[in-house]
Amino acid sequence: MGILEVKDVNKRFGGLQALGNVNLSVAENTCHAIIGPNGAGKSTLLNCLVGKLIPDTGSVMFDGQSVLGRTPFEINQMGISRVFQTPEIFGDLTVMENMLIPCFAKRDGSFALHGIRSVMSEAELRDQAEHMLEEVNMIDKRDMHSASMSRGDKRRLEMAMCLVQKPKLLLLDEPTAGMARADTNNTIDLLKEIKEKRNITIAIIEHDMHVVFSLAERITVLAQGTPLVEDTPENIKGHPKVKEAYLGEAA
Repeated sequence: MGILEVKDVNKRFGGLQALGNVNLSVAENTCHAIIGPNGAGKSTLLNCLVGKLIPDTGSVMFDGQSVLGRTPFEINQMGISRVFQTPEIFGDLTVMENMLIPCFAKRDGSFALHGIRSVMSEAELRDQAEHMLEEVNMIDKRDMHSASMSRGDKRRLEMAMCLVQKPKLLLLDEPTAGMARADTNNTIDLLKEIKEKRNITIAIIEHDMHVVFSLAERITVLAQGTPLVEDTPENIKGHPKVKEAYLGEAA
């Protein structure tokens, strides 16, 4: 049994079958990539994992508990954090102010950034935030307004905001989209460091095969909402079903 278990998940939007009998098992402390051509159902599946969508049928279990019927906040509290394709940060706040938002949000569903009482003191929360910024090599940018940062730094900040919550599972939705190659390589190195230091489980949706093959230990290939192949990166490379899904022709 993996830390994340998806069983027979189906999801329709009107006449469109977005997901069809999807089964997925993500082993603890591994990096599992979900790939496929545009329209394959990757984002729909991710949204089912975090409570933004509810499958028509099937089950989604995380760490032995069902995520179905739970709000995104409740799922976050279970230990699942998501990094969005477009960095979800507050451009009018500094890096440190952005970091404090998830620190305070850990307390009983409320945000203490605006004066709501927290179990931990602000000094303790700032210490947590500073430690995380040091881990992702951003402590020197703590007072910078995030709107002025590069896309790579915005992504790094968003990951730090997720990691300060100490998740068990980190979901990444195309984390290198729109990045220059140097920022992409820096993100790959950061994720390798994070996984090694924290023994965290990572599930990643990504179109950049350089990223996928640099990070993933298992890969699931979706096409038209249905899993085609699940295997190691070595066996996925050159697989005839994968070539057919991406290129429209069998090898």
